[in-house]
Amino acid sequence: MTDSPASPSFRLAYVPGVTPAKWVRIWNERLPDISLELVQVSAAEASDVLRDGAADAGFVRLPVDRTVFSAIPLYTETTVVVVPKDHVVTAAEEVTLEDLADEVVLHPLDDVIGWERPPGEPAFERPATTADAIELVAANIGVLVVPQSLARLHHRRDLTYRPLTDAPQSGIALAWREDATTDMVEDFIGIVRGRTPNSSRGRTQPEPERRQRPEKTAPRKQANAGKSTARGSSGGARGARGSGGSKGTAPRRGKPKRRG
Repeated sequence: MTDSPASPSFRLAYVPGVTPAKWVRIWNERLPDISLELVQVSAAEASDVLRDGAADAGFVRLPVDRTVFSAIPLYTETTVVVVPKDHVVTAAEEVTLEDLADEVVLHPLDDVIGWERPPGEPAFERPATTADAIELVAANIGVLVVPQSLARLHHRRDLTYRPLTDAPQSGIALAWREDATTDMVEDFIGIVRGRTPNSSRGRTQPEPERRQRPEKTAPRKQANAGKSTARGSSGGARGARGSGGSKGTAPRRGKPKRRG
């Protein structure tokens, strides 16, 4: 008795802040025979997961190594500052980095903004994770600058956030290993790009046979014009012969008048 082959599956990694539910639903509708497995990873380990083949594709934070991965940038997030609800910056609808100059700005080890040193005053030590930093904000130890999706992910009733207009931003992309672009990866790219199931893009489609076109013939108008020209020229020749080319009789001379 032989073992039945394993059913195909597609493994999709995603980093915190990304909600892949919409694309997963479309995948299940279009490809019900291929299961989609979600793999949640941190932003720092996403590249290693894709490189090692633990996931076929993933929603990652930019930048990625373009010598190894293909990537389709999807959107850029708004950067916000997370503060207690009674913090002074909540009086404004949006703030700038200069407004945080006197604040203790927490810089977790899993920071995704990408700056070497945040604005404001540094904390005594860096929190291990963004979740740890959120706890410190709730304890009035400092404020935290993150992409808006992470502020929503770690929402607390005693905290709020305001957009930072001049802060660096984080971008989200769909990425996969360039040398592992399979048919299933192409299918998922089509879903993310919003292509219809019958779209010719995505998987490589066979090229339709080309019918040999018949040779073009001269238009009738040109042919008729040629005939008309020929008739006109021959008629002109006949007219020429009739007017001066044919032999005629000499004109008759009238009788001489008699002299009186």
